[in-house]
Amino acid sequence: MERPSWAPQGIDLSVPSVSRIYDYYLGGSHNFEADREAARRAMEIMPGLPKIMQANRAFMRRAVRYAVGEGITQFLDIGSGIPTFGNVHEVAQAAAPEARIVYVDNDPVAVAHSRAVLEGNDSAVIAAADLRRPADILSGPEAGEMLDLGKPVALLLVAVLHFLTEDDRPERIVAELRDALPPGSLMALTHASTEGGPLTPQQGDGVEGVYRQAASPLVMRSRAEVARFFDGFELVEPGLVSMPDWRPDTPGEQEDPVVYTGFAGVGRKA
Repeated sequence: MERPSWAPQGIDLSVPSVSRIYDYYLGGSHNFEADREAARRAMEIMPGLPKIMQANRAFMRRAVRYAVGEGITQFLDIGSGIPTFGNVHEVAQAAAPEARIVYVDNDPVAVAHSRAVLEGNDSAVIAAADLRRPADILSGPEAGEMLDLGKPVALLLVAVLHFLTEDDRPERIVAELRDALPPGSLMALTHASTEGGPLTPQQGDGVEGVYRQAASPLVMRSRAEVARFFDGFELVEPGLVSMPDWRPDTPGEQEDPVVYTGFAGVGRKA
């Protein structure tokens, strides 16, 4: 397999990556055949996956604009993935030019492409780190240079926590990040689920199986399980809801039902 010029040396092109599968769903070009094959298998089980990912991105942009409206201009986006149109820094800096952003990802392609996209932007940076080790993120040079943890920060965990198994102790990870943030900070997250939407448990099992085969576990959680990530935060209106229902820009009567898969919410640290 020929290695594209943008692909960092040392990565195995035959092993699918969550970030690159997501990039494929969104119509991006920074993915390999192994990623596309895994995505196609998942889409055979649930053809609406690209629309769900678009709804994820739309929620993220609304959450960023909400944070800026609340006076927050510092963003920590963990599991940021491969940059596409409408990234956090574009949305935040359009609303508040002084906004500062730290992206975090553990995929070498996502990190390399992010660095290229952010070249010349002195207020946004990408850190190569793993959500499973929050202390490394918080103590890293990127966060140290870009974020003032004495002032509120918007923590973004969009479509990433469902890639942590219970063995990873995801609630502990979120709590460690929460405890490092000052009062008034926000946390925005989305999470895959078979509860409350059109995705059947059988479809959920099938999609989980595709990701397991791609060496990337995907864990569907119930609404109650997702709500526990907000311990120590006060959910802002409208609470933990389907992605299109969180402060929509326009009425959602014409939305494809598939985008009501999973949950989204924003919480404020007291």
